[in-house]
Amino acid sequence: MASVSLRKLEKSYGAFRVVKAIDLEIMDGEFVVLVGPSGCGKSTTLRMIAGLERISGGEIRIGDRVVNDLPPRERDIAMVFQDYALYPHKTVRQNMGFSLKVRGANAADADNKIRDAAEMLGITHLLDRRPGQLSGGQRQRVAMGRAIVRRPQVFLFDEPLSNLDAKLRGQVRTEIKRLHQTIGTTIVYVTHDQVEAMTLADRIVILRGGDIEQIGTPDQVYNHPASVFVGGFVGAPSMNFAKARTTQGYLDFADGNRLPLAGLAGAKLSVADERELIVGIRPEHFMPLRSDVGLNSQVQVVEPLGSDTLVHFAVGGATLTARLPPELRPKAGEAIKLGLDPAKIHLFDPETERALQ
Repeated sequence: MASVSLRKLEKSYGAFRVVKAIDLEIMDGEFVVLVGPSGCGKSTTLRMIAGLERISGGEIRIGDRVVNDLPPRERDIAMVFQDYALYPHKTVRQNMGFSLKVRGANAADADNKIRDAAEMLGITHLLDRRPGQLSGGQRQRVAMGRAIVRRPQVFLFDEPLSNLDAKLRGQVRTEIKRLHQTIGTTIVYVTHDQVEAMTLADRIVILRGGDIEQIGTPDQVYNHPASVFVGGFVGAPSMNFAKARTTQGYLDFADGNRLPLAGLAGAKLSVADERELIVGIRPEHFMPLRSDVGLNSQVQVVEPLGSDTLVHFAVGGATLTARLPPELRPKAGEAIKLGLDPAKIHLFDPETERALQ
């Protein structure tokens, strides 16, 4: 196992900067997920760690070694790709043991490592099959097994679940989590799926346009988003946003709704402050009104999901979504009043879109 350190790491293609001097320290044995929309630089960063992309500036350390100029085979890493990258003419056993064979490993020792990895992943019964005889989920397990037998210092995963259907994604995601708990090796994992990031990571690194937007545990990025971008990216349905203005101790919305400033999460605003703000509210933080703190509106759309109900309504010119208990089924066009816990309301600066502290 080893730590991974990125210091002022950059990647440019001509004048276009894909990764912009990012700093990141990944601890020995930590599971870190790089997440963000397409084009944010997450896969490029992973490929630079692997040695598959040359860096344009900065430094990469794996353990106590600077690996900037080392080829991939000398970095002691193993990478699991999105498309599995298995040899179609070789059996599962041969695919998993190929890197050991290339390195001249003892045949008995290699066989033990292959069998141990296969048992860990539940694919022992597949060892004599070829990739064409396997399902997508089984092929991804084989790709993971091939990485495990190498016993690397660092595992790198590049969107490994994106080719699987929803049910298989959930199953393999659980296996990856169990794998990390079993072997404890450092893992750097790239995905565009925030659900994967939230369920797998010790820490999440949210990237946007080649920059790091926020680093934190899943709880930190969910409950304390550093920006409108993070609040909107993490969570499904995503955080609601509406513009408001502070007036004499209240948040006033354009449609006449108002909320008291007292008790609002994080932001220290005096009653005398008058300014524009972006108000952020998670869908699950709305509740049937039990106090005077709430918002009045009219139901636009109702989506019953079985376990809960999504209700869409308008406030201050913005369409908001509330996640309510399943027994609450208002009808479209019906008047609705929803309560809020002031401590669950987030405030952002409208110019910088950063959270107010």
